Amino acid sequence: MDYVSALLPPVVMAAFFTGLVVTIVKSQGGPNKSKEDAAVDAAMARADAAQQQSRTTDPHSA
Repeated sequence: MDYVSALLPPVVMAAFFTGLVVTIVKSQGGPNKSKEDAAVDAAMARADAAQQQSRTTDPHSA
């Protein structure tokens, strides 16, 4: 019975990981994809603008 107790944790972790991957794959795309893409694009634009702003106001930047 030692082999059962030795194999149980890896099997449970493998099942959990498989479920996690399936959930992530299923949640990609769909009707909310354009909203998610727009939110990411907006966040990237804000980060770029903040970086550009810090470059222009920092007197020590090269």
